[in-house]
Formats: sequence, C-alpha cells, structure tokens
Amino acid sequence: MAKFSPPRAQARRAASTAAPGVPTPATGRAQPLALAAAGVTVVLWASAFVSIRSAGEAYAPGALALGRLLTGSLVLVAILLIRREGLPPRAAWPGIAVSGLLWFGGYSVVLNWGEQLVDAGTASLVVNIAPLLMALLAFRLLGENLAPRLLTGMAVSFAGAVVVGLSMAGGGSTSVLGVLLCLLAAVAYAGGVVAQKPTLAYATPLQVTTYGALIGAVGCLPFGWQLVRDAAHAPLSATLNMVYLGVFPTALAFTTWAYALARTTASRMGATTYAVPAIVVLMAWLLLDEIPGPLTLAGGVLCLAGVAVARSRPRRSQVPREA
Repeated sequence: MAKFSPPRAQARRAASTAAPGVPTPATGRAQPLALAAAGVTVVLWASAFVSIRSAGEAYAPGALALGRLLTGSLVLVAILLIRREGLPPRAAWPGIAVSGLLWFGGYSVVLNWGEQLVDAGTASLVVNIAPLLMALLAFRLLGENLAPRLLTGMAVSFAGAVVVGLSMAGGGSTSVLGVLLCLLAAVAYAGGVVAQKPTLAYATPLQVTTYGALIGAVGCLPFGWQLVRDAAHAPLSATLNMVYLGVFPTALAFTTWAYALARTTASRMGATTYAVPAIVVLMAWLLLDEIPGPLTLAGGVLCLAGVAVARSRPRRSQVPREA
C-alpha cells in the first residue's frame, strides 16, 4: 500500500518549495507563539464539548455540524479575502480534502450524535484516545516507528475506553452506542490530523483551515433540510451555541491548531489535547451540572495514563567522556 505522504527527506524538500508565507518548524521566538496557539485550541475545543451538549438539545447531529461549519466558513472566508491568500497550491488539495471530509465533516456529525447519548466529560475522555490513533496511522502511512512505550500506552488507553463503555452499559444500549460513536469520532479526528500535517508544507494554516471547513460543509449539505427545520423551532440559546461553535472552536481554534501543527509534530500537538477532558469536566460541572460517575472517571484516568506512558521518553544514560 502506498504511503499517504512523502518520506521525511521528501517532506523536507516539499517544505523548501512551499508557498510563500508557509511557516517552518518553530525555533526561538516562534515557539512561545506556537505554544500559545495550542493553548487557545485546547481551551476552545474543551468548550465545544459543552456547547455541543447545549445546542444538541434543539439541533440534530447533522444539522448542528452543518450550521457550525457554515458559520465557521463564513468567518474564515472573510479573513482569507482580507488577507488575500487565495487558493492553496495543487499539492495541498488531497490533504485538505481528506481532512475536510474526515475531521471537519465526519468528526463533527459523529461527535454531535455521540454527545446526545453520553455526557460531555465522558465524550471528551473517549475522544482523547485520538493521539494514540494518530501514532498508529503515522506508523502505517508516514513510516514512523512504534516504540515499546507507545504500544504499552495504547493498550492502557484502550483498556480505559473499555472501562468507560462498561460503566455506561447499565444505562442501556444507547449509552454504549454513544461511547462507540465517540470512538469513531476519535478515529476521524486522528485521520484528519495525519492528513493535514503534510499539507501544511504547501499551504498556510489559514488556507488549510478555510478550505477544509468548506469541504466539510459541502459534505454535510444533505443535512440542510434538518438545519432549516431545527432553526425554525430552536430556542435562541441553542442557535447562539451553534454560532459560537462555528466562530470560536471551528474558525479560531482550527486555525490556531494548524498554526501550531505547522511548527511541530503531530504527536506533540496531540499531547496538548490531553488537558481537554479535565477542562471539559470542569466546564460541564459549572455550566451543565454534569459529572461522570466514579467508574467513568477511572476509565478516563486509564486513558490519560496510557497516553502519558506512550509519550514518555526513556532516560538516556550519560556516558562519561574520555579525557
């Protein structure tokens, strides 16, 4: 099977011929900016889990995804026109299309559906295994190595996902379905990131985000009739939550994500999302009065513990230098 992206040597050559304005990996002063951008993304994506729960009471999953993407696309296109960045080069389109359909479109629909069946904190805990899935996809498609610690971490995290699923089983099959949907959302999320990373060697973060959102919106157009129907009967608070999702967790957060991803690796960016579940649980407690049960939290801790093991690095023994 062919690799999804070029090997590292080819990727470096592609980066050297990237379109004007495409950033290179962060060094020096750019590192704090990339870290700040990642922090903005984490907080806004955490808030998205809470807003999805609120808006999902009035909007169907597909309708909410389409409304969110249309709102975000309008904001992004306006910024793109102001900045006059234009169309990305041809080499960027395959990755933009894959990430747009998988991540912007598919992930949004499946996550919205899952959050109608499980609470916001549980959804974020299950989706947070996506960084481990990124590592698997990077191994298969990008030729990266799978270290023993990474394999161990993946096993621990998937055990945590099983515990979360068992903790929800007492509430009926719909709760188990919700966990499975969140797992599917994690797969779409990971696939979208792996597709997006090499694309940033050819196009700017704003271009990748804007056209990814537009492609995702086009993919969700079959839900247009649901959006019209739900918008006619939805309370103002639900519609405002949908608009918030489009402007901030989509237009802003996906752009800051792409900005930071262009300056580091996909695995390091994935590690920044490990703080999302804790922020979501706090927000859900304050805004929705939702707290996952003890067994659910234990499964979430296993997920995060596995991620910590996967991302840890063995200590290098220091060899004394010869005099």
